[in-house]
Amino acid sequence: MRGSPRTWTILLLSPSVGLLAVFVFIPMALSIWLSFQQWSTQTPFTAAHWIGLGNYSEIFGYGPVGRDFRQALANTLIYSAESIVVILPLSVALAVLLHQAALRKNHILRTVLFSTYMVPMVAVALVWSKLYSPAEGPINQALGWIGIAPLSWLSSPDTALSSLVMLNVWQQTGYFTVLAVAGLTQIPTTIIEAARIDGARGLKFFWRVTLPLLRRTLLFSGIIALINAVQVFEPVAMITQGGPVGSTNVVTYHIRRVGIERSEGGLGSAMAMIVMLILGALVSAIFAAAGRRSEA
Repeated sequence: MRGSPRTWTILLLSPSVGLLAVFVFIPMALSIWLSFQQWSTQTPFTAAHWIGLGNYSEIFGYGPVGRDFRQALANTLIYSAESIVVILPLSVALAVLLHQAALRKNHILRTVLFSTYMVPMVAVALVWSKLYSPAEGPINQALGWIGIAPLSWLSSPDTALSSLVMLNVWQQTGYFTVLAVAGLTQIPTTIIEAARIDGARGLKFFWRVTLPLLRRTLLFSGIIALINAVQVFEPVAMITQGGPVGSTNVVTYHIRRVGIERSEGGLGSAMAMIVMLILGALVSAIFAAAGRRSEA
């Protein structure tokens, strides 16, 4: 078989590029186009009517559409921040524990930790909704044993969003622990031995050696955790439906309500574009901050 390397490269990449075009590029281009249209999801695309920046001006306005979207965006940012602040330190702590000589070959413990990530979010949401039950939930029963009154985990605006964060932490921590363990195994033994000779022990060794060498792993983990948190949908849709009083109404669930339940496809597409731009800006800022820190 003959052919130039360039021809073979194009032939080998064409299936992947075709899949990306069908499932990523074309839907993205369609969403961008629809964000400038007034279009109902109950009508064909040909019924879309060009309104320019009308959807965006409505979102950034002071009416109910803009107010609800800003609340959903704020809920998403709070959910993401709380999740990342808990998941990353916890995963690093568990990874350091698993990386100790006594547990380094304990693959069963690693499998158990990672297995929570493999459970479908639908099943996780169903189980945790029972755990949070005010009267019969094991969590409130355990609190009662130590004299704490039962809490309305999912029915109170003060605790509903944090309850979903706890659910997310339970499912995601195992995955990021495995990533942190992989990062620890990549640290050269020569650096570790040199630090030991210089007298680095305990927390000093962790802060001066381990944590700086985990910077790339933590950067990757932080970005993935941020993307996962912004995309949260199943637990909100199955447990709280955005309540109570809109306290768990995150952007993905809000976009679904606007675009599908209210059939305002153009407005929902504009909201999706704004979320994508905000997420892209956050990721770019994280990369820029990491770059400046490494140069320093």
